Amino acid sequence: MKKVFILTLLLFFAFSPYSGQNPQGLKVFIGVDMEGLAGVVMSRECSSSGEDYDYFRRIMTLETNAAIKGAMAAGATDILVRDSHGSGRNILTELLDRNAKLLRAWSGGPKSMMEGIDETFDAVIFIGYHAKAGTPDAIIAHTMSGNVIDVSINGVSLPEAGINALIAGHYDVPVVFLSGDKAICEQATGLFGEVEIYAVKEGIGRAELGVHPEVAREKIRAGVTKALLNMDKYKPYKLNPPYTMVLKVREAKAEYPGAKKIGEGEFTYTSSDIMDIMLAFSKMH
Repeated sequence: MKKVFILTLLLFFAFSPYSGQNPQGLKVFIGVDMEGLAGVVMSRECSSSGEDYDYFRRIMTLETNAAIKGAMAAGATDILVRDSHGSGRNILTELLDRNAKLLRAWSGGPKSMMEGIDETFDAVIFIGYHAKAGTPDAIIAHTMSGNVIDVSINGVSLPEAGINALIAGHYDVPVVFLSGDKAICEQATGLFGEVEIYAVKEGIGRAELGVHPEVAREKIRAGVTKALLNMDKYKPYKLNPPYTMVLKVREAKAEYPGAKKIGEGEFTYTSSDIMDIMLAFSKMH
């Protein structure tokens, strides 16, 4: 009888959601930008010289924490947060959930906003994302820098979410959740097909209509948990090689080896390696 009791107790703790142990836990990459956070409507709110920057740094940290908590509720035991806005030094480290590691600043490598990703991860989550350059009714729409008019690979025009998803896809890791404004949520769905999304706001010209920050965090937490509990639905985002990038910029930089100029401020670059494409993009824009 004593043996049966002990066995029952062991099974309870092994499978209980309160045990805090998950030997086969998920490894999750959380990439965080700033323009797509709840309440952000102007670029200066995302700039270290802006009067509201400190407030929105806190919002950024709290939305990140909501994603971390959502991931943990789904069984994540290894979480990497990538601060990928501006200087890469925005998230308030002391306020960040202690269960995640934080990658700050820039390495100069082609992974850029996806620095830290590799084949050991199970899923990617994007928080605070925005639409690509030129998107109407979008909050602070741009693609990497204000110099980029458009970037496409194999004929597909990409927002930052698409560029970063291709880097994740190179390692066979799917994007399972994205939050931001309505425009990027629509663009992400169009690119990835199956992806859990939550729009914290929508653009109305240059204005924004958004939910309360607490509501945004509640929905992000629930959405991340839902996504990670349904991993079979999602596939890594990939395009077929060879890859041809067409980059349109306002002002051309110095020539890049292998790139061809096809028009005023328009260049093309082809490679069979997607990371070579990403390196070229990082140097050319």
